[in-house]
Amino acid sequence: MTVVATAGHVDHGKSSLVLALTGTDPDRFEEEKRRGLTIDLGFAHTTLPSGAELSFIDVPGHVKFLRNMLAGVGGVTACVFVVAATEGWKPQSEEHLRILELLGVTSGIVVLTKSDLVDADLAELAAMDVADHVAGTFLADAPVLAVSSTTGAGIDALRSALDELVATSAGAVDRGRPRLWIDRVFAAKGSGTVATGTLVGGRLAADQAVVTEPGSASARIRSIQTAGRTVESIGPGTRVAVNLAGVDHHDLARGHAVVEPDRWRLTDRFDASLHVLDALDHDVSRRGAFVAYIGSGEHTVKLRVLGREAIAPGRDGAVRLFLDGALPLLPGDRFVLRESGRDETVGGGEVLDIDPVLRASRASPDRSVDRLVRERGWITVREVERLTGDAVDPLVGDWLTTPELLASMHDDLLARVTEAGPVGLDVAGFDDRERAVLATIDEIVVDATTVRLADVVDPFADHPYLAVLLADGFTPSQPDGVDRGELRELVRRGHVVVRDGVHFHEATIAAAGEVAAGLLAAHPDGFTVAQFRDATGASRKYALPLVAELDARGVTRRRDDLRIAGPRLPGR
Repeated sequence: MTVVATAGHVDHGKSSLVLALTGTDPDRFEEEKRRGLTIDLGFAHTTLPSGAELSFIDVPGHVKFLRNMLAGVGGVTACVFVVAATEGWKPQSEEHLRILELLGVTSGIVVLTKSDLVDADLAELAAMDVADHVAGTFLADAPVLAVSSTTGAGIDALRSALDELVATSAGAVDRGRPRLWIDRVFAAKGSGTVATGTLVGGRLAADQAVVTEPGSASARIRSIQTAGRTVESIGPGTRVAVNLAGVDHHDLARGHAVVEPDRWRLTDRFDASLHVLDALDHDVSRRGAFVAYIGSGEHTVKLRVLGREAIAPGRDGAVRLFLDGALPLLPGDRFVLRESGRDETVGGGEVLDIDPVLRASRASPDRSVDRLVRERGWITVREVERLTGDAVDPLVGDWLTTPELLASMHDDLLARVTEAGPVGLDVAGFDDRERAVLATIDEIVVDATTVRLADVVDPFADHPYLAVLLADGFTPSQPDGVDRGELRELVRRGHVVVRDGVHFHEATIAAAGEVAAGLLAAHPDGFTVAQFRDATGASRKYALPLVAELDARGVTRRRDDLRIAGPRLPGR
């Protein structure tokens, strides 16, 4: 399904056109019908001659209802731009066109409505007037069709043109990160909370766990509807109504979003590009009361121009916007900026960085992963995906970094391990980044506890006490006379195992596991400590800690007074 927005000046026949195309009146409220203009968003859908499905968002045209228009076109890439042949181009026509451009709408059809009320000459003049105003915009080469919603003239031709628009428009991109910006929310009798919006970024499915942002309220999708029918799942670029369990409709509002858990970085500030409209009669600076329209919401923002004091009309620059609350944003998201004091559209742009780390005076944002790495030095690929929406391959371990920083850490770690000599260094003394790099250094050996040079012999591997323990087997001698520091190092390196105050050689523990496997082969239902004692020839003093160590390692498991097979029993 393709979603298009209708746009244009008030009372130019947008709602009547949608009704003629779909049979659905998008004016849902009595006040709208009484006043003869669309106040809030209206929605309708139809099936085109090709069989393709099309949803309309009918947005209000009156300047007082501009915020609702802005809420409606977020996530839409095509439009039906309506101009009444009886009136021609109007100021609100111009503002709607500029807003559509700022939001990244790339294709559309121009429709001259009320064509039955003008003669051929006036219709031609209206078409020429439109052509002059859309020159140099995304509508410059768009078809211009004259229709009458009253008589039906031109409606069939328009439906064919819509088929062509659907076939040639860029389809919605599935990035595996669904986000449903809510533009309506209500309580449906017998169903509970229902939220509607245009789905972007990925798929949603019935019974899927989601969260609503802001607020991070956990919810579950009971059911999904699109175009008047219930579906099990739905892809991006579609009008969607989701029935949500676990969240009250009073806790949701237009501008909130439904997303997957643990996939998004919420942000209350971001760096962005900003194109200032050339019709503006003043520069844009930090002075002013601004409102940003992002997704389906209206947000009060503070603005800081990056790298300069102001941006002149018709020019591009970069800004840092501070939101009144945290939102699930990604680079590439579009926004429109208005100055509330002057009640005028300032411009719009694209989100570039949702987690700026440099001071505004030094920031030079773009959407590249290379910039993220340069500014942070080290960053995990998971964090990159949360900040950009893109999955990338790591450079080392789970990390990205610069070649210079990687080489520097490589040399530093090698020097530290070399200086430690045969004793090596404790693995616990290294962080995750260092451990990832250590694993790439050929000259270094990393075991469970120690990092040391590969060509250096472990001085503790031939410690005299180890030979004693190995010879004693299941009845080990205690470490009387062994230096306490050396004993601790033997334990740390894994050569000696301590259980309940008894010291065993690591090989003895392995041998005990083999004994346990033999006993379970003979006694599948389990063996007793007494049976283990007899099999090893050890006294109860040694048999109990041995069995306890086997339990701790998962070689065996305790069931009442018996030991049964664990997941790590030899031979399993």
